[in-house]
Amino acid sequence: MKHGISGRKLSRPTSQRILMYRSMVTDLLRHERIRTTEAKAKEIRGLAEKMITLGKKGSLSHRRQAIGFITDESVVRKVFDDLAERYADRDGGYTRVIKMEPRKGDGASMALLELV
Repeated sequence: MKHGISGRKLSRPTSQRILMYRSMVTDLLRHERIRTTEAKAKEIRGLAEKMITLGKKGSLSHRRQAIGFITDESVVRKVFDDLAERYADRDGGYTRVIKMEPRKGDGASMALLELV
């Protein structure tokens, strides 16, 4: 039984799964919208919101934490400069998941993950 264990494994080893999360969060913050499977979108949503919250706090230690997770430094600048100002008066809920039609090849449930 899975008591007290949260998160999805997505059929990947831990290191590959974490790197996939990092790259997808970076792409979401860069393009402000990505199309992916519903399970991945639900996992990435919380991580992206944590990065935006770090940007809103804005201290040097928070910037270093964001650089440690986001794989592109220009995206970190965007989070701390643009997105932090955009969501300054918002207390969370920076993303939305919109369900889309199933993927044509294998029927996987797809979703559009975007910044509000």
